[in-house]
Amino acid sequence: MDLKAAAEQLRSLHAGPEPLVLPNIWDAASARTVVIAGFPAVATTSSGVSACLGWADGEHTPVDEMFAAIGRISRCIDVPLTADIESGYGLSPGEIVERMLAAGAVGCNLEDTDHAAGGQTLRDATAQAERLASFRSAARSAGVDLVLNARVDVFLRAAGSDTPSIEEAIRRGRLYLEAGADCVFPIGAPDEGAIGALVAGIPGPINVIAGFRGAPGLARLTQIGVRRISYAGRLQRASMLDHQRRVEAIRLGQEF
Repeated sequence: MDLKAAAEQLRSLHAGPEPLVLPNIWDAASARTVVIAGFPAVATTSSGVSACLGWADGEHTPVDEMFAAIGRISRCIDVPLTADIESGYGLSPGEIVERMLAAGAVGCNLEDTDHAAGGQTLRDATAQAERLASFRSAARSAGVDLVLNARVDVFLRAAGSDTPSIEEAIRRGRLYLEAGADCVFPIGAPDEGAIGALVAGIPGPINVIAGFRGAPGLARLTQIGVRRISYAGRLQRASMLDHQRRVEAIRLGQEF
């Protein structure tokens, strides 16, 4: 696809009559399955891609391997691709944009976890907003206004925080939207009430993982007003569990 048109198409899906639903994929074959099923966009899961490449999630995958995998996926689909690239693998915003476009992706998740500090530390919110603004500027300078899904990790890294997580998630979400994010991804919101507060408090599209850490399913998230609904690594894990079950059946001499 023409990358500029694909980015515009992906962005428009966040404002359609129904939420953007993304059954996250991990390789070219799973991507083709999602396209054949009729979904209008494809999203990778970092945990699933990393597992298929033989690495743990959390920016342990070498950056060249991750973007090579994204490139293989983009070559076999004809819908917009958004990639989960964690916190950017140590790349600058300009380098992220360059790598994204070379791989054929037109959107990405960017976390505010600082993996260089051990993966349990949140970046300063203002510094992260400046980083997102630099990403937005670099994308526009490159001629493709990439779709930015800004992940807010306060519910994952809340231990010891003096600020209530919901209030801090809303504060960060607002900052990230002002910096140019298209969508805010407050991963791990603990329940339906928290998700409703985030939808009400953040003036832009919200991404929630269906069924994750107390989140409701697709139908209820739609009713609450969530505009982007994803599934993270769930499908890849289910696929591997099925594979393990069948392999064990073969080992035992059973049919499956």
